[in-house]
Amino acid sequence: MTQETNLLRARAKAYAAPVAAFALVLSTGALIVGHRHVNAATAADNTVTPINSASIDPLLALDQATEAVASRVTPAVVNIAVTSHRSEQPAEAQGDDQGQDDNPFSQFFGPGAGPGFGHGMPGQGRGQRQIEHGIGSGVIISPDGYIVTNNHVVDGAMEVRVTLHDRRSFPAKVIGTDKLTDLAVVKIDAKDLPTIGWGDSTKLVPGQSVLAIGNPFGQFQFSVTRGIVSAVGRSNPFRDDARKPGGFIQTDAAINPGNSGGPLVNAHGELIGINTFLISDTGNFSGAGFAIPTQTVHPVVESLIKNGVVHHGYLGVGLNDVTPDNAKFFNLTGNTGALIASVSPDSPASRAGLKEGDVVTAVNGHPVENGGDLQVIVSEDAPGSKIQLDVTRNGHPENVELTVGEYHKNQEVAAAATDESGHARLGIAISDLTPDVRQQLQLGSDVQGVAVAQVQPGSPAEDAGLTSGDVILEVNRKPVTSADQFRNEVKELPAGKDMLLRVWANGGTTFRVVHPDSASGSNGE
Repeated sequence: MTQETNLLRARAKAYAAPVAAFALVLSTGALIVGHRHVNAATAADNTVTPINSASIDPLLALDQATEAVASRVTPAVVNIAVTSHRSEQPAEAQGDDQGQDDNPFSQFFGPGAGPGFGHGMPGQGRGQRQIEHGIGSGVIISPDGYIVTNNHVVDGAMEVRVTLHDRRSFPAKVIGTDKLTDLAVVKIDAKDLPTIGWGDSTKLVPGQSVLAIGNPFGQFQFSVTRGIVSAVGRSNPFRDDARKPGGFIQTDAAINPGNSGGPLVNAHGELIGINTFLISDTGNFSGAGFAIPTQTVHPVVESLIKNGVVHHGYLGVGLNDVTPDNAKFFNLTGNTGALIASVSPDSPASRAGLKEGDVVTAVNGHPVENGGDLQVIVSEDAPGSKIQLDVTRNGHPENVELTVGEYHKNQEVAAAATDESGHARLGIAISDLTPDVRQQLQLGSDVQGVAVAQVQPGSPAEDAGLTSGDVILEVNRKPVTSADQFRNEVKELPAGKDMLLRVWANGGTTFRVVHPDSASGSNGE
């Protein structure tokens, strides 16, 4: 009987059996276990009677299933040690976190290694390049030594070394990297290696059991943690590049620094994600880890192995999600779709006639749930391919044919940012875009609107995400080019009525819904 058959039968038995209930109560010297009473004071050997095995069969079956998956998968997981260059900042530029950089993925390197944990070689001065050592994880996907990991694990690597589960160590060559998806492929010169098969991440649903395997903190090698799929289709939480596709798997299987690049596997031992980041106030696991789904990983890895590079599709739009708050401003009856917040000049989107405020509801007949969903779909489309978009424009359906462009990291694409604007009921102060203000905010002549000079703490503007330095471009779909015009637009709105702002921030635009206070409780605009 095969291991997989044993595993499936064990799982079926676990789910079919009733859940055992047991209680352990200490009271007046008596120990109660299930329905048996043992007097702890008079027991001959003071040994607690074991629980009836039949009552814990489901737990035992779960343990056995987990053990089977872990023993099958762990040999295909590797430790990746990286030696890389890093430029040291002058001390006066480092602030309180000296030597740390702002890479959102830096927490995945082990202590004293990688961005945010690097230690330079002795005697190196300020402004020089430091040597740092990073630790991450990877997963073998072919018997001849191809290994998948994260781009941020091997980024800038001068030397990469891979340690297998059997403690053999090999130098590794970086075959290719893709910063957009944070994936990389390295190869070692070996054969007959254990591998993990590809699973289908599109079939994942919250509640499914998963295992995460890796090398937490760079010292607890080949650790296994068990959890469930907490959610699927999570968007990219980092604003370093709004073009990065989302669709992440969220899990409560513990992922800690050093796990980055390791596998997330399902109950069949199939690879369904590459662990890549966590969200935590401390930098250590707090219940929310994230993995890149194989829906994204597989085609990127195939392209890296075959060509050494990945060609991503590109539209040239900034995207928001459709929400119950903003749907009414676009005459939408539902809360799904990708809301176009901006369109880059001379981009595939602009050439196809897409406009700010359009909502993409389907691509080639496949529904689009949100902005992140559209990013993933387009990113996987081959440049030059033609796609059909179902678009809702001012409440009316449109069909748009578009030729997908090719993503280049230096292309200007609208990013989702923060915004909102002033009037006393909003809790902000605004100003015209004078030459001095434009210079301070580094605005081009194509940005027309009013600047947010100040945001009152706890105000509707702050609740909506506006910050000083944002530029309000539109109020309820109407462009504004001066502070006076903005005030007039806001004053015409009934007290307490929601308003939709289109805002420029951090080099891109986004839509924000503000819920004004009905009473004017603050000074300012």
